[in-house]
Amino acid sequence: MVEAPEGHSGAGFFATSFEKVIGLARANSLWPLPFATSCCGIEFMATMGSTYDISRFGSERPSFSPRQADILLVMGTIAKKMGPVVKQVYEQMAEPRWVVAVGACATSGGIFDSYSVLQGIDRVVPVDVYVPGCPPRPEQILDGLMRVQDLAKNESLRRRHSPEYQALLASYNIK
Repeated sequence: MVEAPEGHSGAGFFATSFEKVIGLARANSLWPLPFATSCCGIEFMATMGSTYDISRFGSERPSFSPRQADILLVMGTIAKKMGPVVKQVYEQMAEPRWVVAVGACATSGGIFDSYSVLQGIDRVVPVDVYVPGCPPRPEQILDGLMRVQDLAKNESLRRRHSPEYQALLASYNIK
């Protein structure tokens, strides 16, 4: 059961801020878009299964359309040729959107320090949560999802329109 946000209650009523209600709704209905290229994707599949049950966190519907997804989960080795594809998928997602880099390869290139491997997806899109491991355990992926829930719950409705956020997107050449 989800705890009610801060507010005032009495006989037959509960009052809180609109921002808290929207944050609570966003945090408990996140739809992930899995962008899996290697072994971290297998761990994500285990996270979707009945043993770990990602649906307990409101993310039981993986969206394979960027226009309907809230979280971009990038898992596995991303070649430099795939960098523009990851960026295009990110740009097609509607605001608010979050990015989770799952595994050592997505966060830093992993053991593949070569000319063809992108040394972290934060070179093409802004990353909100990093999940370490090679490959990370399903518990770690769930922990990353809970960190995104915390971000969604506590984010101001106006943050995405702030000059700082616009400057961040501009630094990645994202409109």
